[in-house]
Amino acid sequence: MVIHMPVYQYKGLRVDGQGTTGIIDADSLKGARQKLRTGGIYPIDVVEEQQGEVGRGLPVSAKAGSAVLSSQDLTILTRQLATLLAAGLPLVEALGVLIEQSEKKSIQSLLAEVREQIREGKALSRALEAFPCDFTTIYLHMVRAGEASGTLEPILLRLAEFLDNQLKLKHQVTNAIMYPLLMLVVGVGILFFLMIFVVPKITAVFADLHQALPWPTLLLIAISNFLARYWILLLGGAVLLVGAFRRAIATPTGRARADRLLLKAPLLGTVARMVSISRLASTLATMLGSGVQLLEALDVAKRVMNNSVLEQAVTEARENIREGESIAVPLKRSGMFPPLVTHMIGVGEKSGELEEMLRRISQIYDSEVDRVITRL
Repeated sequence: MVIHMPVYQYKGLRVDGQGTTGIIDADSLKGARQKLRTGGIYPIDVVEEQQGEVGRGLPVSAKAGSAVLSSQDLTILTRQLATLLAAGLPLVEALGVLIEQSEKKSIQSLLAEVREQIREGKALSRALEAFPCDFTTIYLHMVRAGEASGTLEPILLRLAEFLDNQLKLKHQVTNAIMYPLLMLVVGVGILFFLMIFVVPKITAVFADLHQALPWPTLLLIAISNFLARYWILLLGGAVLLVGAFRRAIATPTGRARADRLLLKAPLLGTVARMVSISRLASTLATMLGSGVQLLEALDVAKRVMNNSVLEQAVTEARENIREGESIAVPLKRSGMFPPLVTHMIGVGEKSGELEEMLRRISQIYDSEVDRVITRL
């Protein structure tokens, strides 16, 4: 059983009179107060956090299967940690600085647990493995590669840049989708309101005239009457349809069919394919540049594509590469990747600049996504 040094939450005053809060580890409550005074903080309230052995002292979110760090939090922390390490601070002290400046207690607790495990002799990558919801497989592989090669600081900077680019791409796509989706919801809502509440009143006026109506008007009245009578059934049917669709795509077969249909959809399929290829190229370039082996990088990078059909194509290509083929040939044979992608990858392999070519592919498709989304 591994016993951790107690961790204390504190409130105090700095020498300039400003209030401060945070967490600190010490062997006792008295030691925590003494440590704060030594650091120039007058303690007002110091309370011990309940932490036991590894696993029991983890933040609740880590045990419950939810993430403590948002994508933006992770990007900022990674860049700050890389900067502190590049400035010459030891890893434990750098984590202490991040703990002190963080304003979220959940993040402070997570970093404190990571720091404690490192003090016990674990590597950073092993300490981060305790938080799978916060640190992805890609993140862990790159940190592990940085530790093995002794280049953790530059790899963390590269990782922060990669996370930042992925976050920008995600926001770009989300923002582009939200506006037409909002307009669609509002438009459908207004249409239903008119058909259910407004058209019936106009219909009553037509009925009093006792005159023959043109067929478009009769059709409109029939649709309005149908919606007014059965709107609850239609709403219930829509809810059931959405539920059935979600259950269907929860299975591997259903997910594959949905992803295949998405790729064939006009315009949306083009955007989805370009986003997936951009993510794959960017991730591969970052991992290869960090020293991760090609087969291992492919196995990890395919998971960021978020499309099971394209993931399967990469999986099959990986097996062929394991048997001695180049990267470009099996990807081209799959028929899932545009000629530009396979051609540039082939050129990169022959010239020994595969990482650079992958970065260019990512940049090209990021620009294409921006152009297509703007048109959309």
